[in-house]
Amino acid sequence: MTTRFVVGYDGSTASRRALDFALERAEASGAEVLVAHILEWSPYSFLTPNELEERHMRRKEELARAESALIAPLKSELEASPVPVETTLKYGNVADTLCALAKDSGATQIFIGRKGEGGGFAARVFGSVAGTLAQCAPVPCTIVP
Repeated sequence: MTTRFVVGYDGSTASRRALDFALERAEASGAEVLVAHILEWSPYSFLTPNELEERHMRRKEELARAESALIAPLKSELEASPVPVETTLKYGNVADTLCALAKDSGATQIFIGRKGEGGGFAARVFGSVAGTLAQCAPVPCTIVP
């Protein structure tokens, strides 16, 4: 059975550190890496059908923009990597979606970068992705500083 790591990636320097760390570990252990970019998305059930259609079109545009600006350049860069790398783009709550990807893909570990120095008020009240994953991930989660 192949070992697989899921890496949350948003193009930030923190997520790049997490990706590099995961790639080092994957190369050393013979693992594969699934790089996931999650676009935050919350379903609005109170929108009219016309508003829902407009929102769906914006969603398609956001996915296309993320693919061309973030994922395609990363794929090109990682083509020469000795580690097998796949990418995916998803919509949803970042922590929940990373957990689902880990379960669905049979991943043995999740890697994410830590962006802040302790977070602000919103992170303390609502939690951060790193904090949520540390508590709820179905597999070990490495938070890369």
